[in-house]
Amino acid sequence: MRRWATAVLVLAALTACSSPEPARPADLGRDLAATITADGMYGHLRKLQEIADANHGNRAKGTAGFDSSVDYVAQFLRDKGFDVQTPEFELLDGTQGGKPTLSIAGRDHHVDQASLLKTTPPRGLTAITLRPQKPAGCRAADYGARPVRGAIAVVDDTGCSVVDKQNAAVDRGAFGLLVVSAPGSGGSPAGLFPPGYYQQLSIPVGVIGTDADAALRRTDTPVRLVLDSKPVMTRSRNVVAQTKSGNTDNVVLVGAHLDSSAASPGVNDNGSGVAAVLEIAAALGPQPNAANAVRFAFWGSEENALQGSAKYVQGLKPDELDAIALYLDFDMLGSQNPGYFTYDGDQTAQANPAIPSRTVPDGSAGIERTLAGYLNLAGVRPADMPLSINTDYHAFLAAGVPVGGLTAGSSQRKSQVQARLWDGSAGAPFDPNYRTARDTVDNINRNALSLLGSAAAFAVGTYAQSVEGVNGVPQRADRHRGSHR
Repeated sequence: MRRWATAVLVLAALTACSSPEPARPADLGRDLAATITADGMYGHLRKLQEIADANHGNRAKGTAGFDSSVDYVAQFLRDKGFDVQTPEFELLDGTQGGKPTLSIAGRDHHVDQASLLKTTPPRGLTAITLRPQKPAGCRAADYGARPVRGAIAVVDDTGCSVVDKQNAAVDRGAFGLLVVSAPGSGGSPAGLFPPGYYQQLSIPVGVIGTDADAALRRTDTPVRLVLDSKPVMTRSRNVVAQTKSGNTDNVVLVGAHLDSSAASPGVNDNGSGVAAVLEIAAALGPQPNAANAVRFAFWGSEENALQGSAKYVQGLKPDELDAIALYLDFDMLGSQNPGYFTYDGDQTAQANPAIPSRTVPDGSAGIERTLAGYLNLAGVRPADMPLSINTDYHAFLAAGVPVGGLTAGSSQRKSQVQARLWDGSAGAPFDPNYRTARDTVDNINRNALSLLGSAAAFAVGTYAQSVEGVNGVPQRADRHRGSHR
């Protein structure tokens, strides 16, 4: 009996000393949204403005202003208890020297070097030129039975990206590629040169005009292609921090670009997104009582071909990529003449031809519904922003990760209908200060920043709580993203 009584007392003592795991909040999204304030975000905006003021008016990649921005964000997160990494990556900073030339029948023609990281041998490539049966040359089948091995393939600028054209030509044995393009006032066809395309080119690729193309058609003798401009490389950094609790097989990744353009302090573009993400991280804390891990990323070199986010995705192993449940991107939340846009994950707006609907990852529509639902209940009717190849989420989209996010708009002009819907000035840009010295803390729309910052927090908290349900994303076992690369 004494032994039994002792055991009961020991069990009672252990029970009294152990504390049960606290219950998870009923609605983490709502709770988190309620903690995000304009005052909190303005604290970060003022700091980023101070950094720009002390560094020639900008925080662009490769400058002391950008380095100071990295240090500020990293230290803020460390002070909140996060483990923080600032991984470096190498990026292209332009080309120098050389004289790219296409020599046809003894006459030199101008050629633009598209393969910025891939040059020809010192004396160039000498070979015959051959064309696919279908001029676009987007697939190996476009060449039919025509042999291209050891030749320079010549294609037009329609149908697909220069990367697809190169891959098809390489598959058939070509060791060089020429793209015939005569862009009008709008530039090259949409999708021909997606951001960071040159990182995927493995053979010399040049772009020629109609005069050089006509000369090629008049000869069947070998030509000489010289692409000898050398790449100039530099380095930049991202900032990455992740919660220490939550399921790491369902990571909710939240991002904003940290760099400004070279002509701007970048307080709206994109200090506003950075400020929102920092406040969400501070409110959530490093060890939240949430089901899923949350990772916060601040991208370098967005203004230079999205290289920070692109390099990050390229560096992930297949299982690391599959562990990302979704990506949320927040860019320009305080535009002076604001719109209230959700990225068009359900493809109900006019689609961007560069992003076919079939390529939009499953789950993106649900993310849009989550964000739009919050805005509607907050009294603001949202609109679709077509998906773009020129935003940080594109690398994730291309890899098969569901994406979504918010923006108040940039250089696009507000329509009469939008002005009636949201107030503001019809016919004027959403952000009249876009990429100018006027993009300062004094030109932020406080109401837009407050509402969109809270909406961003709602989405983060919602998916930190669960990635299932009607607005959920594919489960871990159904993610096979290595095949997207």
